Amino acid sequence: MGDGVALADRIAERRAGVGDPRALVGELRRALVLVPFDGGGLWTAEFGGVRWVCGFTDEAALARFAEARTAVNGPGAAERAWEYAEFRGARLLDEVIPAMGAPAGVAVNVADPDGSMLFPPVVGIVPDAVAVDADVPDARAVRGDARDEGAGL
Repeated sequence: MGDGVALADRIAERRAGVGDPRALVGELRRALVLVPFDGGGLWTAEFGGVRWVCGFTDEAALARFAEARTAVNGPGAAERAWEYAEFRGARLLDEVIPAMGAPAGVAVNVADPDGSMLFPPVVGIVPDAVAVDADVPDARAVRGDARDEGAGL
């Protein structure tokens, strides 16, 4: 697998209250995620004290995001050229997030109210060294470790 469609399907399962959360994280790790550029860096947003890298499962999801920016930034926002990079989810979680130097996670398909998903900076999603709950007793026992789900990348 590794395509955005499989990730979108896993997100839909979790939003419906079914599916395995560890399998969802594993699918993110395998998926190719489109991340737009903003001002020379990756497009991020801050919410709740966390820096969120905005990623999209396909160009259609990115286009919906661009359209939604029109409401915020005016009509020119949807017409601008949206440059983006493709990242394997594992690279986002294991390399990009730790390099940000602050609590950071991945927000997938943020313009899709029924298809978005947040992957916060917690044990089992990001490396323990940057997980905000790494010092919480039994955090791994409660959440499990989904990193093995993405093996073979």
